[in-house]
Amino acid sequence: MSSSSLLSFDVLGWDSSWADAFASHAAGGLSAGRVLRLDRGQCDVATAAGPVRAEFSRTEVCTGDWVALSGCSVHAVLPRRTALVRASASGVSAGQVLAANVDVVAVVIACTAEVDLGRAERLLALAWESGARPVVVLTKADACPDVGAVLEQIAGVALGVDVVVVSAADGTGLDVLAAELTGTIVLVGQSGVGKSTLATALTGVDLAVRDVRAADGKGRHTTVRREMLGLRGGRGVLIDTPGLRGVGLFDVQDGLSRAFADVDALAADCRFGDCAHGGEPGCAVAEAIEAGVLPARRLESYRKLIRENEWAAARTDARLRAERRAKERSMHRQYRDHWNRPGRGRR
Repeated sequence: MSSSSLLSFDVLGWDSSWADAFASHAAGGLSAGRVLRLDRGQCDVATAAGPVRAEFSRTEVCTGDWVALSGCSVHAVLPRRTALVRASASGVSAGQVLAANVDVVAVVIACTAEVDLGRAERLLALAWESGARPVVVLTKADACPDVGAVLEQIAGVALGVDVVVVSAADGTGLDVLAAELTGTIVLVGQSGVGKSTLATALTGVDLAVRDVRAADGKGRHTTVRREMLGLRGGRGVLIDTPGLRGVGLFDVQDGLSRAFADVDALAADCRFGDCAHGGEPGCAVAEAIEAGVLPARRLESYRKLIRENEWAAARTDARLRAERRAKERSMHRQYRDHWNRPGRGRR
């Protein structure tokens, strides 16, 4: 059982709004708790009376959820305030919730190699869509030959987002980062960017850290499941997540608009409202690219993510239509079988 299961409800984020949302469950004699970790149909839950190992059958239970417990079973999940969602890794046209009820999404990026700006934009779109506040954390600053250059690149894509440069090895920037991270924090990023090392520095919990492969700069998964840990000083809690090698988009239109606010702002000045920014006269976006104000890579990245998001939405619509048709066919079969069963005749 995680040490976070011993944290007070205040540190875990319980407040009057959660109490109001739980009131009907309390009237029924249920107890409140927050999910710290999932493990094969069971979860560790922190409650006012102490830690509980609970069973659940609802697939939507996620680390960070506030739940109503009936004994050692999850009876209900309280409505989420925020949720970090990506496209399901299984390829199913549905979203996978990575963390629930988070206040800050910390997008962790290593600055020891060439930065993948496209991945940063993708993660920022997910972070904005979650409803939480995004923060970019540039790790391994001690091993970076030119932190300023990396910081400049990230500043060009992390619009309206605080960027903090840190080194867990020598402590650089950790105090600044600690001041940024309060409430419920979730760390997201690729394997090998230093999330587990950062989590250890922020929580004091010694997490196993594996070396990064020199050949490609990638690391093996140190964190194998999403788990909630207490931050140093009782400022809140942190959810460490496994490295995300594939980050599919799922219903992130608002998040894309926030992540690419510069492109949207330029597009508003185009002569035509349906401008595709592909050579139309009076295209403010094309003019900005030609003037060097907007990188052409930025527009191409936006187009790519928009197409991916539209494709995911189309798949979801198709799945829902198929499920609705299947349900209708099942009802027709039941109706037909009822009226055509043997021995039933007209009266």
